[in-house]
Amino acid sequence: MSDRESRYVRAARIAYELTQQTLPRYSRPKSPHHFTLPQLAACVLMTFYLDLSYRDMEEWLLASDKICQVLELPRVPDHSTLSRTYKKLRVVNFAAMKEQLLDNLEIEEEGIAADSTGFSPSQASAYYQTRSGRVFREFIKGAYAVGIRSQFILAWRSGRGPSNDAPYLARLRRDARRYGRYMGKRRAWTMIADAGFDGQQVQDGDLIPPIRRSGKLVDPLRKARADLVAAARLDGLYGQRWKSETVNSVIKRKFGDDIRSRLPRLQNREPLIKGLVYNIHV
Repeated sequence: MSDRESRYVRAARIAYELTQQTLPRYSRPKSPHHFTLPQLAACVLMTFYLDLSYRDMEEWLLASDKICQVLELPRVPDHSTLSRTYKKLRVVNFAAMKEQLLDNLEIEEEGIAADSTGFSPSQASAYYQTRSGRVFREFIKGAYAVGIRSQFILAWRSGRGPSNDAPYLARLRRDARRYGRYMGKRRAWTMIADAGFDGQQVQDGDLIPPIRRSGKLVDPLRKARADLVAAARLDGLYGQRWKSETVNSVIKRKFGDDIRSRLPRLQNREPLIKGLVYNIHV
């Protein structure tokens, strides 16, 4: 018998450790206490990791004795229990899990690449949408800041599209800066993004191509930034931005490119939990 460990078992163990470190044991003092909140939250993370429905996740757990052992489940929770658990979790809970994972790994980056991607608000096929006449004009957007060296997601934001990416830049930079490299108190890391992030929130040293309005650049500061990006293209630094696009591709390919929730507040959480299970996968 091989001693290899399944990646599903490994992912379940990491998810359970993160939920134990960041969540209370029970959501309420008078809850039934059949399962702990970390156990149920880890099951929810595995549901998104496997890109399954809650009903399919219940069946998958029934067939996965090793996963149940890792999660210390006394029995398999009902699919409705998993659905209610996801509704209980908050954005701050997912952020705490992400920070705990990255702090454990002691991430330090010299370059951080930002990019956004869109998720379909429905699981219906494009053929069905065309035949039914229900063509969605909006999509759920996830914006991610990715470490160039580690390729972990360091910061995330979600919103609605189509929309400009520029409003996400400052918040992504603020959340990701704790993982950047510093020389003393001086910032020694670079933010890299495409022209979609160009706006008033761009800071000195950011490698973000300025948008050429009317076909030319007039502002001396924007000209200087264009020259800086051109030099970064030649030495290969700006080309590292493709790693953020690779991360977007992995998320959609492995964890789904659609949104299962129907309530807007739950829909906006899904790009974040997809980013968290991506980090667990990496």
